[in-house]
Amino acid sequence: MSQPARDTVIDQWTGRHACALQAALRMSQDEMADRLGAAKRTIASWHSTPDVRIRPELQRALDTMYEQAPESVKVRFARQLRAEDRAEVDAAPAGVTLTVAIAVVTNETDVLLVCRREDNPGGITWQFPAGIVKPGAKSRTVAVRETLAETGIHCSVVQDLGSRVHPVTGVFAEYFLCAYLAGQVENRDTDENVDAIWIPRQRVTDFIAPERIYPPALQALSEES
Repeated sequence: MSQPARDTVIDQWTGRHACALQAALRMSQDEMADRLGAAKRTIASWHSTPDVRIRPELQRALDTMYEQAPESVKVRFARQLRAEDRAEVDAAPAGVTLTVAIAVVTNETDVLLVCRREDNPGGITWQFPAGIVKPGAKSRTVAVRETLAETGIHCSVVQDLGSRVHPVTGVFAEYFLCAYLAGQVENRDTDENVDAIWIPRQRVTDFIAPERIYPPALQALSEES
């Protein structure tokens, strides 16, 4: 594919995002401060107040640092944010409704699936890549980021397919049709997934029961086949 890769876009860098990038780069606070041209106390403040919005000149510097980072750093960054999301959800009070962003990623002929590790054999197995949407996060960004974290595939959202309460999990699910940009598929989340693969679009119902597939997603895959 000749189209260049597009990376995860951070709409608004917060202390949390900056600290995740620091961890992905494996930098100390001193090294991060030197790289950004910021005071060490600024970096320390991001760790103590992760929700703080970073000032514009450092937003631009963080954009550049991320864009210039190697692929391994970008994957670690996505996985770091994902792990933090999971930890926050685990700590949330019972009864809180979760929102997930689901990426229906296609290339010229195939659709991307992951196979979850399920303790209950009757649970969902094959799925589209998906991630938890925290308050203030953009679902589109989460869909793209989670696809990279789980499968190593860069993608971009081309269409908002809609949303529903998922009939099996009960979470509020938002669906996005995404186009493949770059990367080789691999299972990059072995704790949660057994496998990650491309399958022919017309075979999606061999992997996921048609009644479990969001109808607009199934329609989009049928139109592209």
